[in-house]
Amino acid sequence: MSGDGWITIGVIVGMVVVMAANLAGPDLVLIAGLTLLLLFGVLEPSDAFIGFSNPAVVTIAALFVVAAGVKETGGLDLAARVVLGRPRSLAGAQLRMMFPAAGLSAFLNNTPVVAMFVPLVTGWARRCQFSVSLMLMPLSYAAILGGTCTLIGTSTNLVVAGLAETRDPTVKFEIFEIAQLGIPALCIGMLFIVIASRWLLKDRQGALQELGKAREYTIAMRVERGSPVIGQSIEDAGLRSLRGVYLYEIERDGRVLAAVPPSTVLREGDRLHFTGVVDSVVDLRKQRIVPDTDQVDKITARRDRSLVEAVIGAHSALIGQTIKQSRFRTIYDAAILAVHRQGVRVTQTKVGDIRLQAGDVLLIESHPDFAQNRQRDPNFALIAEVEDSTPPRHDRAWLAAVILFLMVLVNATGAMDLMTASLGAGALMLVTRCLTGEQARRSLDWTVLIAIAAAFGIAAAIEGSGAGAVIAGRIIDLAEPFGRVGVLVALYAITAVLAGLVTTKASAALMFPIAASAAEVQGIGLLPMSYMIMIAASTAFSTPIGFQTNLMVYGPGGYKYTDFLRLGLPLQTLVGISTVSIVAVAWL
Repeated sequence: MSGDGWITIGVIVGMVVVMAANLAGPDLVLIAGLTLLLLFGVLEPSDAFIGFSNPAVVTIAALFVVAAGVKETGGLDLAARVVLGRPRSLAGAQLRMMFPAAGLSAFLNNTPVVAMFVPLVTGWARRCQFSVSLMLMPLSYAAILGGTCTLIGTSTNLVVAGLAETRDPTVKFEIFEIAQLGIPALCIGMLFIVIASRWLLKDRQGALQELGKAREYTIAMRVERGSPVIGQSIEDAGLRSLRGVYLYEIERDGRVLAAVPPSTVLREGDRLHFTGVVDSVVDLRKQRIVPDTDQVDKITARRDRSLVEAVIGAHSALIGQTIKQSRFRTIYDAAILAVHRQGVRVTQTKVGDIRLQAGDVLLIESHPDFAQNRQRDPNFALIAEVEDSTPPRHDRAWLAAVILFLMVLVNATGAMDLMTASLGAGALMLVTRCLTGEQARRSLDWTVLIAIAAAFGIAAAIEGSGAGAVIAGRIIDLAEPFGRVGVLVALYAITAVLAGLVTTKASAALMFPIAASAAEVQGIGLLPMSYMIMIAASTAFSTPIGFQTNLMVYGPGGYKYTDFLRLGLPLQTLVGISTVSIVAVAWL
């Protein structure tokens, strides 16, 4: 092997060690590795940065926007609430949850799908009296498995497809062809989870935010026309067991209903009084329950609004005035919804009658630019926007669903390639106002895009330096006594282990050139080998760091690292056996 090959192997080993030790993010590690290969002359600049112009990277960026359009219209939340219902058994509950999560993840990036499901499933599990820890890990696994059923289900699939098409432009990937591996893996995975999770997972307490440790507000919300909670009881609407917020009374037709029972049916126009933390107020808005004060009605026509927390400064002109006297809405074109004072929520019949003091924390509904534009305002000591607080555009949920369906349809029928279809769908999301330009920009996960683009350069170095061929030769030598199936097993196992130690995308980028070289020597087609690497890299069940959705449920589920090994390792083994068997039967 040449000197360039040894340098490449050294850089790869260094990257794996750094990522496995979690010393830096994959994007920084891959860019650092690319820089070293450039400095040592292993790569030319044109090869190092070839990934930044690859169609797979552009496609992934466009799919981020499409997924954000569906999310911002509330389509994901509505679909999940309709499907979940009230199951009677743990197995029924897990299946009701996993089917929609897997189905949505097959066509959308699974990160926003899991982000939407986590608070939804947490409250739903408590209402149905099921352990949250028996729900959230299966949720993550279902989303991962759903992503293996289509080419666009996860960005890892698109990375491998891009690498394969760069190596051999004649290779073409159909959007549903990988389903012959993904659907069996999904069925086996869900069956295993339903049977084994009750014994392999423990009932743990999640790291939930306690009321006493966060800023609490007392806030009035109104059930608006078209809200999905109209006609439902408080319990069925999910308002009895909310995380971090409590419904303490309802105001209806001038009457106050205190200590309302869970069976109380909600009506349009009901004024609901809650006490709780701000993150829970954000969750309420997603059910079309809107803030109700004497100020907010005058700005609710504005679609592009969000929640902001602002601290009144020591020398603020607002001190000593009531909210109504301060003319806050007129001056700032924003409405104060609630006030938190010195560790205590401020309760008042009308928000407008609260007299402001220095140090008060105001919960404000405003234009999204409020926090940025008022940073130097002497009336406020500190201003911060509440994350993900823009209300969903429910009236456009059907439109976002139609756009997503058309994107899949034109690609599946061969009328349009995936990059063009996804770019067109992203553009339609913006043109139809399913999301704003700012929301589209925020939806782009630049750490993922940079890591993926850099991965193409790393793959070029592995192939061009001869390191890939040498490593593939060593693997073939060890596995050759077991035939081509043995080679498949070895490549699958190494890819899966790497995915758990580093990340799925890094594992795919490092192993694909090696697997492609092995496929060429063994007479295995590049297409089936690519599909196998997609599955092996994507299904990182056995560690919380391998896949982002595992990390997202780690804290809320109260899991320990060993929980992922206990349930994930046998699941990963079963999926591997299924995948290798199908590849061997169908393509060898």
